[in-house]
Amino acid sequence: MRIRIHGFTLLETLVALAVIGIAMAAAMRSTRFAIDTVSDLKTRAAAGWVAQNLASELRATRAFPEMGAASGRASQGRQEFLWRWEVGGTPNYSFRRVEIKVFLPERPEHAVARQIVYVARQQN
Repeated sequence: MRIRIHGFTLLETLVALAVIGIAMAAAMRSTRFAIDTVSDLKTRAAAGWVAQNLASELRATRAFPEMGAASGRASQGRQEFLWRWEVGGTPNYSFRRVEIKVFLPERPEHAVARQIVYVARQQN
């Protein structure tokens, strides 16, 4: 006597659902990681632009900043940032080294972007 079975057994269905569930969980985790990465890259790019803007402002105004530190706030891409620059000397007295660091307001201890620029004293 031959019995022909059509369809899946309950055990086969449960195994298939478990495999699909694990695959979906892995896909969701991967998607979440990708979204976090894109958000982080967007923040770092905007912070980099803030640092570049400050360096460009120094060059454009031909400023020769005093030794020490200065800080302020800037916004870029609808995001607020804190910045701080530290001006130091170089072996050549006609040049200054300016290190610009950009921070998120909620994490002022971690620099999101950093740029170093050298400015020269202008001869009249």
